[in-house]
Amino acid sequence: MEKAYAVYADPDGKIGIDDRMLALGASGDQWVELTVDSLVPLPPEADLFFLPRRRPAGINRRSGRPELLPGEERTAVAAGLPPGYTRLFLPAYRSLPSAPRLPLFGYTAVAAVNGRLFIAAQKTDEATEGWRVREREAKKIPALVRKKLAAHPKNRILKQLAHCTLVYQCLTARNIFLGRGEGGVPVSSSCNARCLGCISLQPAECCPSPQERIAFQPAVEEIVEVAVPHLQAGKTIISFGQGCEGEPLTVWPRLVRAVERIRRHTGAGTININTNAGIPQGLEALAGAGLNSARISLLSAIPGHYHRYHRPQNYSLDQVGESIDQLGALGVFTSLNLLVMPGYTDRREEMTALFRWLHRHPVDMIQLRNLNIDPEWFWKVMGPGDGPAVGISRFCAELKREFPGLLVGNFNRPL
Repeated sequence: MEKAYAVYADPDGKIGIDDRMLALGASGDQWVELTVDSLVPLPPEADLFFLPRRRPAGINRRSGRPELLPGEERTAVAAGLPPGYTRLFLPAYRSLPSAPRLPLFGYTAVAAVNGRLFIAAQKTDEATEGWRVREREAKKIPALVRKKLAAHPKNRILKQLAHCTLVYQCLTARNIFLGRGEGGVPVSSSCNARCLGCISLQPAECCPSPQERIAFQPAVEEIVEVAVPHLQAGKTIISFGQGCEGEPLTVWPRLVRAVERIRRHTGAGTININTNAGIPQGLEALAGAGLNSARISLLSAIPGHYHRYHRPQNYSLDQVGESIDQLGALGVFTSLNLLVMPGYTDRREEMTALFRWLHRHPVDMIQLRNLNIDPEWFWKVMGPGDGPAVGISRFCAELKREFPGLLVGNFNRPL
């Protein structure tokens, strides 16, 4: 049987393979040997990260024991996954006392098989149009951005999306200029939660946010001006609640007026909201105005754990369940944006609570989302938990077995 070997980065950033050490991944605070059946080839769209002041770990082939790779200058390596892949294991390493906190990305274990790099992940969805940008399309994007900004010079949303497109290379921002797929329309500068891993706003003592939150409140006219032509292209989605904004429900009265105006212009396409669902009356009003789908973020269905991570302001997990029930009754396609963390999501206590919660508050789809956070920071705040984890692969299998009619994937669907 083929073996997976440990990888590392040298001081010059060159990736090396240590064939004296078998590859390890991490599930919570446990190190697990990476076998070939838990690995897939490194996708060309994936990013590689070097983890500063973190010593990589592996299994010594002679002794059979886990240990740090020889050489203090060696650095642990991780991968950031493209959409459509779900992480199975975190990288295995030991941090030095001087190790800085990692930026808010999803860190996946990397191994080598027959001299090629592999990742500890599984393919869980096929990227639809709008989640892939071909080279010839990428070359056209700057000109498309300039053209749209020239046509709508006062639209602040488009200026924000231009920044997200050219600086962050955000796919939902790009899609607005390409006129296809799921297009992001940021609408809110504030939030009613203080999530531990918020990618658009973090306190100064934390770590850099990978995206900058919008600093203005869009007018209804600006929202309509961006949304209508995108929807009229057909088989497209506009989504409120992007990584560069807060919680769209905090401005739900304005959003209701915008959706009503949009639907007076066109009945085409799908209007979606990505939300924490903490304001049920806002979602009910949006559904009445023409909202088609909603994606609701959740780390845990255990109330104390939910509050510890999401840190909601003036709402609780009960309101989230109420929102799901209302959306289902109103015919809105509802997805759970499940924040997946190996060694946490697949703990038996978390799985039992989630399955019970889903039986009480059924949804149409589970979208598996790799949680972007420094693993050690996550464990420090959330705690190690009780009992071993069963593995993300087994979690996915049990989820599908428990809910055979449930769609499981990674992407919003046009309806």
